[in-house]
Amino acid sequence: MSSYDAVVVGSGPNGLAAAISLARAGLSVALYEGSSTLGGGMRSAELTLPGFVHDVCSAIPALAKASPFFRSVDLAEQGVELIHPRYPFAHPLDDGTAVVAHRSVEETARGMGVDESAYRALMSPLVADAPALCDSVLGPLRMPRQPLALARFGRSAVKSTDALARSRFRGERASALLAGVSAHSMMRLTERPTAAFGLMLTAVAHAYGWPVARGGMQVLADALVRTAREAGVDIHVDRPVTQMSDLPAARAFVFALTPRQVLAIAGHELPGWYRRVLDRFRYGPGVFKLDLALDGPVPWKAEECSGAGTVHVAGPLADVMSSEDDANSGRHSERPYVLLCQQSLFDPTRAPEGKHTVWAYCHVPSGSTV
Repeated sequence: MSSYDAVVVGSGPNGLAAAISLARAGLSVALYEGSSTLGGGMRSAELTLPGFVHDVCSAIPALAKASPFFRSVDLAEQGVELIHPRYPFAHPLDDGTAVVAHRSVEETARGMGVDESAYRALMSPLVADAPALCDSVLGPLRMPRQPLALARFGRSAVKSTDALARSRFRGERASALLAGVSAHSMMRLTERPTAAFGLMLTAVAHAYGWPVARGGMQVLADALVRTAREAGVDIHVDRPVTQMSDLPAARAFVFALTPRQVLAIAGHELPGWYRRVLDRFRYGPGVFKLDLALDGPVPWKAEECSGAGTVHVAGPLADVMSSEDDANSGRHSERPYVLLCQQSLFDPTRAPEGKHTVWAYCHVPSGSTV
């Protein structure tokens, strides 16, 4: 086998980004993937019936316009079309209404009832600072170029979602919206810094949108694969890596894998203290996912949900908190927070004419067999 400056193991978005960045820096790079399909969590397949294209893992490339790395890739030139639903996301409530995140902070605030002014005051500065925040939070670790923007974000972001909602909002609607987005963290919403997840993802929704990739997330993965090859990365598929001897010599190895996978492959070559760190890594909740092939669109009681690419089916803040507490405490929730995407409403390539797909999951305890 040839030797390289760097070998990357794993072709998910992190592995592909690492390989492309290293190759762009002038290094010789090889990428190894154990599967026959590149992309890791960015894959699409006909999982239910012929003609119904489902995203295997990730479904909404919310950071495709916000991430410094993705902005460095000409996705349009690589054949990626990002389709923006009318609303980035919606959150139905038990009274039959829904809270809707519009691209506009002002329009969103008008749907918050008693918290109209509070929502506007919280989100407007963050959306104005979104480019600086995304460069700092999603880019390489370095001294912040705009520390005041980070300070404004950090003042609220360091809190738990529960604490932020109680301190800023009086009504149900704004608290529910924040809870649904913050629950992407898969943490208890009484823990810090879950508010950071909700604030950042909501700011991205307002500033950049939460688009759908036409044709499925595999299209985005394929674009990164082409970019990697154009940068000179040698890509090897169907090459499972179980030990270091499966890899060529290199000055550096980058593992886009889980801690236990890294320990199994390279543990004998790692310092003892780092082996212990990997061995002690505590995994968070898992997910229970459903892919549905439907005869028609979901008949939402709140019509606004039909205009949203993502729907947080969760109810008020208390219900979301209870669901996430259950998943993190080893219990299956009786009323789980469900994250649902309905890409075929906006991308007709996902299903036969008149038919639709739904992608949905809830959080379950780590190791769940359900």
